Amino acid sequence: MKEVYILQNQNSEYLSRQGEWLDGSDSSSLFYTPHKDVAINTRVEQTIKDPTLRVQLVESQLDEKSNPTIQVQTAELELEAG
Repeated sequence: MKEVYILQNQNSEYLSRQGEWLDGSDSSSLFYTPHKDVAINTRVEQTIKDPTLRVQLVESQLDEKSNPTIQVQTAELELEAG
């Protein structure tokens, strides 16, 4: 499998090809690149547009349809009794 880079923000959302932040449930619409320098440049561009963003590079593999594979994180709430 080919390794690529995707961008994730502080809200666990992923950058789309259109420049929007998505939950990642549709990986075919996500921005990805095999070049780390391109991913870093895109991260810089996004943080210039919105200085409150905290963006990290995430390494990913491409699936059989050449879409990045991601693990969508679900928040688990702990309920305290009493």
